[in-house]
Amino acid sequence: MLNIGLVGPGSIADHRLAPALQRVAGARLWSVCSRDAARATAFAARHAAAGPVHTDLAAFLADPELHAVLIATPDHLHAAQAIATTRADKHVFVEKPMATSVAETAAIRAACDAADVRLAVGYHLRHHTGLRALRERLLSGALGRPLHMRVTWTFRERDPGNWRGGPELGRWWALAAVGTHGLDLARWFLRPQCGELVRAVALTSNPVHGGPHDETAALALRFASGATADILCSVLFRAPRAVELYCADGEARGDAVLGPQGDGRITVDGAELAYTARDPYQSELEDFVAAIVDRRNPEVDGAEGLANVRWLCEVT
Repeated sequence: MLNIGLVGPGSIADHRLAPALQRVAGARLWSVCSRDAARATAFAARHAAAGPVHTDLAAFLADPELHAVLIATPDHLHAAQAIATTRADKHVFVEKPMATSVAETAAIRAACDAADVRLAVGYHLRHHTGLRALRERLLSGALGRPLHMRVTWTFRERDPGNWRGGPELGRWWALAAVGTHGLDLARWFLRPQCGELVRAVALTSNPVHGGPHDETAALALRFASGATADILCSVLFRAPRAVELYCADGEARGDAVLGPQGDGRITVDGAELAYTARDPYQSELEDFVAAIVDRRNPEVDGAEGLANVRWLCEVT
């Protein structure tokens, strides 16, 4: 049984990671770490943690019964916490984006390599069963040469005090909340046939809340083959969440597939693509646990996390 601890009992941990972990065979939520003892205690009780609650990261990591750590804290905290975790010889799962600079992200990866611990990054959409089926269809050649991909993911954030909107805990707002997923999807879908991403540019704006970070961002990407992609993300308005794929011999569209549930509708040339929805957070945690047991890289590893942050930094 792998004992997995969690740092940062916020919304994504409370609603997605901890419930998903309860359904992962061979692993359990062991301990919880937060600066707020009452919050950590309530979270541990709510999700049936089997071990202790901590307010000190060093004490949390010193537990000999702890095997791996889920880091779900604000973005600026990821690097220090992940590196401390590797130095304690614990495996690391870090929510996206992996860090807020190329140097920090590379340092996390180097620390994990030096300690010979597994490193996974939380891009749960790679575990969406419908998107996986669509990617397999694309890689089979059924749609012909990929030419363009579009990802649209927006939502409305009315709280100007959201931690992503300020400089203390994050570097990006819309880009870190959802745009980073669009960038990951574009690279995951297109690189096998189109080569690596070679150029990316972005237009960003912050016209409503007036903080230092992007409230809306529009990215344009070009891959080595000449295939292109565009990504729209925003915290200001609601638009239909969609993935669109245009190829030489066909086209595909995914509606309402971008989100936490793993559901939505996918069509290929107008015909529905059948798939069975499954919690993508459970699947990504199962992959993390299997990677630890099998001593292999997780499906979304440090190299992928670093590439994503590198391009986020490039466009901003």
